[in-house]
Amino acid sequence: MDNALTAAGLRAQLGRELLIGREIVVLQTTTSTNDEVWRLARAGAAEGLVVFAEEQTRGRGQHSHSWESAPGKGLWFSVLLRPGIAPRDSARLTTWAANTVAQVVQEIVQRKALVSPPNDVYVDGRKMAGVLVEMRAQTGAPHLAITGIGLNVNQQPCDFSEQLRERAVSLAMLRGGPVARDLLALKLLRKLDTTYHDTFALSHSR
Repeated sequence: MDNALTAAGLRAQLGRELLIGREIVVLQTTTSTNDEVWRLARAGAAEGLVVFAEEQTRGRGQHSHSWESAPGKGLWFSVLLRPGIAPRDSARLTTWAANTVAQVVQEIVQRKALVSPPNDVYVDGRKMAGVLVEMRAQTGAPHLAITGIGLNVNQQPCDFSEQLRERAVSLAMLRGGPVARDLLALKLLRKLDTTYHDTFALSHSR
């Protein structure tokens, strides 16, 4: 497993001024990071919690499709949010997250990253990342939203199933070498925090 993520390491480098990433959990394995965030939300976790997993055994995408999560090769994480929108407007969160991931990918590979509606990010016609947003209504409180993100980072073709090998790509494949996942995670969290506040008109003191 390359440069394993640690919650303490990410928190120390991220700083304390951000909403997204105010609390970070890193798991070695879980069914899906969305499942884990739901569990922590029920226990009272605050908005901005981020859960990473080095491996997902049942990672999922849109329409109940599975998401391949090669251990230690990508970034698989979910964010707990309370954006103050109705569940019927959850597509706004999907658009925000996918566009933000595409911006970061484009900066790294210096190639155009396109969002394939509603939730996938493609480079050169091959899938790089996906987003899964799930919302649950809360009585007397802002509705909960979980934004799950999967990003292919250091996979090589052999790390993808035969079914996906011709349709998926990773940052390392495009750059011709490995990417430091911890630094990439920090870059993503900072960008997500900035664009979340801007998109949903939130106060940065929230």
